[in-house]
Amino acid sequence: MAGSGALALKGIRVLDFTWIHAGPSATRILSDQGAQVIKVESNQALAVVGGPASNTARGLGQRHNWNAGKSSISLNMKTEAGKELARRLVSVSDVVAENFSGRVMPSWGLNYESIRRIRPDIIMLSMSGFGRTGPWKDRVSYGQTLQAWSGFTNLTGFPDTRPSGPASAYSDAVGGMAGAQAVLLALIQRAHTGRGQWIDLSQMESMSTLLGPLALELSVNKNDVQRTGNRQPHGGGAPHGAYRCQGDDRWLAITVFNSEDWDAFVLALGSPSWALEPRFATTESRLEHADGLDKLVEGWTLEQNAEEAMHLLQAAGVAAGVVQTGKDMAENDPHLRERGIFQQVPDAAGVLQTIERAPYKLSRTSGEVTNGAPEFGADQDLVLREILGVDDEELAEMAIAGTFD
Repeated sequence: MAGSGALALKGIRVLDFTWIHAGPSATRILSDQGAQVIKVESNQALAVVGGPASNTARGLGQRHNWNAGKSSISLNMKTEAGKELARRLVSVSDVVAENFSGRVMPSWGLNYESIRRIRPDIIMLSMSGFGRTGPWKDRVSYGQTLQAWSGFTNLTGFPDTRPSGPASAYSDAVGGMAGAQAVLLALIQRAHTGRGQWIDLSQMESMSTLLGPLALELSVNKNDVQRTGNRQPHGGGAPHGAYRCQGDDRWLAITVFNSEDWDAFVLALGSPSWALEPRFATTESRLEHADGLDKLVEGWTLEQNAEEAMHLLQAAGVAAGVVQTGKDMAENDPHLRERGIFQQVPDAAGVLQTIERAPYKLSRTSGEVTNGAPEFGADQDLVLREILGVDDEELAEMAIAGTFD
């Protein structure tokens, strides 16, 4: 029966010091599967809104998307009282997650060796730009610099243009998924052995794993892979690219790999005379004359509505897809709408906020988010009283000692 089982991470508690995008997206994945994620926040950090677009509609939207379903407490980690409370929270947690530079957690006395003395089976996720070892371990970075440094940006673009790279911090999302995966592996290992471990994650290395055959090309052919635009660097098929359609900035991606694809493509177009020319007779000859073929294909797509052309080609068995905008995906895509990839959840004021659900569905432990990100420090009492058993007198003493930010 679908959705009949308990959530996969029910009973797991995560103490979440992460901020901006990469770390919060990792712990959001854990939260979706039932982990109790306690987000430790500070008025001094951008984590209050979830990203560098401080206190704007975009920033608040990011906060809800990356921190939905979590609890929030505020701690002043500049005070000994704040650090002591953090250590108490470590003692009742299964996972500690952070994505600071290598200097921050040790300065609080919360590096892995320290927290392991508090709880021997703790799992610690450290997500930094370059990892905790190596000559670049202390260098600073954000998404765009990591994408460039990893080699990803150099592969993105056309041969006669500058490197482009994705417009968003793609490396943050990739790092977040890698971080969540690593925590799950560590939890499985702990379930078998009873032992925790430290996860040293490099976001640069997470991006470098997406470079495809670059390392293989260097090792075998001694060649450096160059930008190829929409075409594959190792042959493939033709036509293979994104082609302009009717309307403003409307495009259709088409992929034809072999003769069977080509025959279906030609038939779907009504067998135009140019498609029957000898230069397009074989896969090899189509690759040789790819530039000319692209112009002819775009001559057809320019007269087509992108969505209608996609449906026409797909019905013929040809891989084709509209180059969708964010508006297309959020408002006009019937497939995404039916699968519910975007869902609305209420924030603390009851206002519905749109967030992304997990891009997978488990038949027994599907996971879900029922509310948006918490307001700053909204769960202070819940965490302190119910989890740590703090009473009114101790709570007052903590406030006087400057524990809370």
